[in-house]
Amino acid sequence: MWYVILCKDFPNSLKKRIKHRKAHRERLSHLQDKGRLLMAGPFPSSDSIKPGEDGYTGSMIVAEFDTLGDAINWADKDPYVLSGVYKNVEVKPFIKVLPE
Repeated sequence: MWYVILCKDFPNSLKKRIKHRKAHRERLSHLQDKGRLLMAGPFPSSDSIKPGEDGYTGSMIVAEFDTLGDAINWADKDPYVLSGVYKNVEVKPFIKVLPE
């Protein structure tokens, strides 16, 4: 089943985000290589594709896992969680309807 992982950043976490970006992206690439990543990306703090020092307010990941518990376990081990970029993480089951 698909799961949406909604993440909210701590304020002023841009430096930590940059420091741990490589490890975070490697985990996402691993899901992608297995065909289990639908999409992932950050929410910029400003209305810009390159928010600069404004940074980000969080991220969203949509990925396939066997169970909700597996999705939560995966999310809890994300480098952004472990390094204090994400203030909270919410995982929800998701049904992809469109596009087909």
